[in-house]
Amino acid sequence: LSILGPSGSGKTTLLRSVNGLETIDKGEIFFDNKKINKIFLPEVQKKTGMIFQEFNLVNRLTVIENVLSGTLGVSSLWRAITRSFKKEDIQRGIELCSRVGIADHITKRADQLSGGQRQRVGIARALMQNPILLLVDEPTSSLDPKIGAEVMELVCEVAEERQIPVLFSVHDLSIARNYSHRIIGLQQGEKVFDEQTGALDGKSIEHIYG
Repeated sequence: LSILGPSGSGKTTLLRSVNGLETIDKGEIFFDNKKINKIFLPEVQKKTGMIFQEFNLVNRLTVIENVLSGTLGVSSLWRAITRSFKKEDIQRGIELCSRVGIADHITKRADQLSGGQRQRVGIARALMQNPILLLVDEPTSSLDPKIGAEVMELVCEVAEERQIPVLFSVHDLSIARNYSHRIIGLQQGEKVFDEQTGALDGKSIEHIYG
């Protein structure tokens, strides 16, 4: 599902509100048939994987360390502080690096990677949590069109393999059309479109971006 709309329409805010990175002023959000509140929010954060627009990696850490940081939300405080990862998590992290095409770079620092490679690290990190929902915020905005298309294909492939629904925030109309089954259109924080992708026509586009 794509959240489509012009800059400032509320796409990223809506996306980040699901896992508590933004606080809503009014209304309700339900996740896995439960209302999100302060008590339930930590459970939501364990079950959602987030892929960020600007990658959100720790530059001084290696690729595998960044990927394994995806387990910190479900690990004990001691493991989080010491970055003491379980052997099975390390093995799964290596497997995920291989799946997203960065197996040859696992010992490199994150700041040694290209933009496309950094986003692949972000995908692997999100999958480390075994999420039941992927939240993906403008994943191609920092990439050239060719690399961006490769990243979108990869996200869709791994989500389909693992049967994980994906909520995309995008401003690019072609991405929404090519990679989503359903589109929600936002304008100035209001929902102005909510249909299957095939229903998006010229009039709908004008309504969303007008």
